[in-house]
Amino acid sequence: MKKHIVKLTAACVAITLGVVIGTHLSSQADGADAKPGSADDPVVTKSYVDQLFKQMGGELPAGGDNGEAGIAAAMEVVLVPAGKKIVAEEEGTEFIVRSGRAVAYSADKDGISNLTAGKDLTNGTAASKNHLLLSPRPGRGVTPDPKVQNNTLIVLVKGKHAITAY
Repeated sequence: MKKHIVKLTAACVAITLGVVIGTHLSSQADGADAKPGSADDPVVTKSYVDQLFKQMGGELPAGGDNGEAGIAAAMEVVLVPAGKKIVAEEEGTEFIVRSGRAVAYSADKDGISNLTAGKDLTNGTAASKNHLLLSPRPGRGVTPDPKVQNNTLIVLVKGKHAITAY
């Protein structure tokens, strides 16, 4: 019985020493005393970054009440009736078809980029709803599918554009 008590006591002492030494070593771990936002502790909040950005003379993009950079605010809702087309007037114009059946429009052999699907849409190719479409050059865009009667498109557009006859 005495042997068991001695072994049990030795085990308890060993565990206690392990916990004490481990706690001491972990409190001295590299970066435990790092200042928030320093190179040793790079995780910071958005408000901290915004504050530094303003101090450096930068201006933040306009956004909602919560300070988000408003991408949606830069998008414009456009109705494109049947028989018309919406085309980019500058490189990089973006389209998102929200309602109706749309096809890509291009006067030449190339078309527009479907960034969501990762493919090119040539003239007359169906453009999926809720996909981000990019016009790499002016004069390209989307038009209501002529095979569908009374087909009006609702399109979100970012960039200079025009609605013209098909």
